[in-house]
Parts: sequence; structure tokens; C-alpha cells
Amino acid sequence: MARDHRPFRRRSRALAATAAAITIGGTVLTEVPVSAAGKPRGHDVSSHQKDVDWRSAKAKGATFVYVKATESHTYRSPYFSRQYDGSRAAGLIRGAYHFALPDRSSGITQARYFVRNGGAWRADGWTLPPALDIEYNPYGKDKCYGLGKAEMAGWITAFSNEVDRLTDRRPVIYTTAHWWNTCTNSSSVFTSKHALWLARYDAADAGALPSGGWKRWTFWQYDNSGSLPGDQNLFNGTPAQLRRFAQGA
Repeated sequence: MARDHRPFRRRSRALAATAAAITIGGTVLTEVPVSAAGKPRGHDVSSHQKDVDWRSAKAKGATFVYVKATESHTYRSPYFSRQYDGSRAAGLIRGAYHFALPDRSSGITQARYFVRNGGAWRADGWTLPPALDIEYNPYGKDKCYGLGKAEMAGWITAFSNEVDRLTDRRPVIYTTAHWWNTCTNSSSVFTSKHALWLARYDAADAGALPSGGWKRWTFWQYDNSGSLPGDQNLFNGTPAQLRRFAQGA
């Protein structure tokens, strides 16, 4: 995800392969991966981006955005409301995401904090489902937060069930294939209930999916810099399908 109040990415600096400039609706777009050119473009932001020029982002091709709301059970982005509301006012479909720290508190505790502080959902066609950012531990050496695979799967399940109970929508899961395969038991319960938001920067396409049964990605974060503020993302479908996904289909 986009950097926040403290940098926490252990990212490859390799860039995704890019296509030649593509013109969509009169706007020149660059840095779109060859294999996904033409799919709806979006981005994700946090307090690191501060006050975003949303109209400019839309003019450059953005159709959706995920905005960081919370981290653990103690941090809420001070820029969340203005980013979330500002993107909607500019005509972008937007959603909120939570950065998980499973060693700080339970999945239920963090889910409740997230929903109270921006992670709610409504079927208005403009609100993406809440998203769980679960990845490498940014504050310690143990990338799996000191949890075994079954424990991590249990934490994610508890978070998901509580978000579903409170919002009537399962969260999208943001992760990398390496972290997921290393730190969870890769149960198919996740793939059958959760859309995948895959982070991968080192190939011309989304490449390997996490194990456990996912057949496709729904969102692909293919670069952490580009023409849009924050990280660069694609939706695996058409604009109409993106709107239906926001509506709950």
C-alpha cells in the first residue's frame, strides 16, 4: 500500500513492464502493464499523500481508489475523511482499507476499530468493499508477527467474519503471494469468500497467485509509483463490472 505515517514496505524496486502510451477518452496513459492495458485504472493512498488533487487524478485516468483508514486498533489516518470524501466528490469509486498488525490485538478487535473509523460499506455503487492489508511485519523481524500458519488463518478469519457481520460485506484481501504462502495455511475458505488484491511489481503480468485456490485477481497493485498519487492499481474487469462489484455483486 501507499506509505503512511511510518514507511513499512519491503518492496522490490523492479518495475512492472510497461505498455506504449495508450489514449483513453483523450487522456494519454502510461505505465500500464502490457497484459492488462484497457482495464479500469486506480490507486491507493494514505496519509503520506496528504491532500490529493482528485480531479487531476481522475483526469489522468483514475476510476477508483482505496484510502487507508486504520492500522492495528490505535491509529486512524488524519487525512482519511478528506481523502475518502474528496475522491467521491471528484467522481471516483472509493473504498477504505485497514493495515493489520496481528501481534497487537485480535482480528475481532481490529475489525471493529476499522469499521468504526471508516471501514463501513453501503451498496450505493460508489463504495468498494472494505479491504484488509495483510503482509510483511513492518515493525519487527518476524514477518508472520509471531503467529503460526493456523493461528494467522484464524486471525484473518476472525477479522473477516466480524467485518462481514458489521457491514454485510466480506473484505477484499490485499497480500503478496510470498507472504501468503509463508504465513498462512492457504485454506480455500479465503479464496471462496474473498476477492484478491494482489501486490506484485516484478513481472509484466500479475504472475503467480497465492496458493489455496484463487483463480484470478480482482485488483492488481503493479507499481508503487506512477502518474496517479500513491500506488498504481488495476481492476480485473470492465467499468460496468467495477460498478457492480461496488454495489455488492
